[in-house]
Amino acid sequence: MQAARIVKIKEPLEIQNLEAPKPKGSQVLIKVESAGVCHSDIHLWDGGYEGPGGQILKTTDRGVKYPLTPGHEVAGVIESMGEEVEGFTKNEKVLVFPWIGEGLCPACRIGEENLCDKPRSLGVYNDGGYAEYVLVPSYKYLAKIPDLDTDISAPLSCSALTAYSAVKNAQLKPNDNVVIVGAGGLGLMGIQLAKAVSGARIIAMDLDDNKLKVAKENGADLVINSKNEDPIKAIMELTGNLGADAVIDFVNASKTVETDMQILRRRARVVLVGLFGGALQLNLVSMPTRAYKLI
Repeated sequence: MQAARIVKIKEPLEIQNLEAPKPKGSQVLIKVESAGVCHSDIHLWDGGYEGPGGQILKTTDRGVKYPLTPGHEVAGVIESMGEEVEGFTKNEKVLVFPWIGEGLCPACRIGEENLCDKPRSLGVYNDGGYAEYVLVPSYKYLAKIPDLDTDISAPLSCSALTAYSAVKNAQLKPNDNVVIVGAGGLGLMGIQLAKAVSGARIIAMDLDDNKLKVAKENGADLVINSKNEDPIKAIMELTGNLGADAVIDFVNASKTVETDMQILRRRARVVLVGLFGGALQLNLVSMPTRAYKLI
């Protein structure tokens, strides 16, 4: 099979001919129809993330090994299966859950494999979907998608789950004011999910009027272009000078989080999602006196 692989960081992916894996036990071989491009794939290609003071946090220090076939947003059809697979058939259309753990740590034991101490995620720590085929360790990591287009479905295992987790962590209640920072792919998914499950008033913030227009079309009640107006003043005016009940920051850069911390109501929750990087200086007195939760 052919696979597009990161052989050396910051160099073009190489198309390599590899032997297609043969599934055994509970393993399933998926013929890839769609593989999304996530910003995390760019970080893998870059070889790291920006940390405090511009320091690069290397992917290899987190256990990533090259060469690597990236791609963790994968949908396709079942090509072949191990002898222990149950409930699936050849050519069945499926979405792959890529956040696979080692199965034994405390997170894995309660079903939170995405937070595993020794992750085995597809496309990050094991070869992923930028290939004709991908080997999934168990049929339990597959979801049947008979009526969904694979191009539309593939990002759901990453962007939708990430956004849903953020919305859940924000603990939104009806009539809460929630600020969603960043109206890109994740932010738009977060807006749709918050609208669907929370009953909160959604305020979208971005630097791009076109993105904010799409945010409004996808469920944002109010939008703020933080390049054209003072976002702190705007949020305080919209919330009767009380501040936001929650902020979900899909950018998570030093500048955006500094703003986040100035628009909070007492008891507010701040959920940091993006991987932009940088550092934050906190007013430690305000954390207990105003009962903020930083997640």
